[in-house]
Amino acid sequence: MGQPLTSDALDTIFRAARSYNGYTDQPVSEAQLDQIWELMKMGPTSANCLPARLVWCVSQDAKDKLAATASGTNAPKIKAAPVSVIIGYDTEFYEQLPDLFPPADARAWFAHSPAVAEATAFRNSTLQGAYFIFAARALGLDTGPMSGFDNAAVDAAFFEGTKFKSNFISTLGHGDPSTIFGRLPRPEFARFNRIA
Repeated sequence: MGQPLTSDALDTIFRAARSYNGYTDQPVSEAQLDQIWELMKMGPTSANCLPARLVWCVSQDAKDKLAATASGTNAPKIKAAPVSVIIGYDTEFYEQLPDLFPPADARAWFAHSPAVAEATAFRNSTLQGAYFIFAARALGLDTGPMSGFDNAAVDAAFFEGTKFKSNFISTLGHGDPSTIFGRLPRPEFARFNRIA
């Protein structure tokens, strides 16, 4: 614990990793999806609330259904990827807190404040979406996160009858290097940071 990762590991997760627009034909197994979850669930969330709810679109029917909610440039990526994932969130995540956060009555912190619950669910599911990306990379897979889609259409198609909402979508597979362009600028520390 507390030891820096090797330079190769940092390359895998950050420096050499890219967001892919297309993938090779190499499949992604259900066991790999489970491995991603087993890693991403370990990332911190407020009061261990774990609000993310994922739909792993593996069948072509599911990918086509998801693609129908996406922009013209994103739809083909979703259809062609080995897996496309909806990272959603449970607006009533707090109902799970008696089990997930037994040290206190954390449910009471959110149950009577829909605005606080919504903000907490969105923020923490976004964190979990980032953990998904890093977990996939750590396991030798690549992702293509995207936000060019109709949230209401995704919610109607995949979350009807639930208290779940979509946050963002990502494709998943073994990235095809021919589908990406050069690395875009990453500014130095001084441009976007200050030490107070």
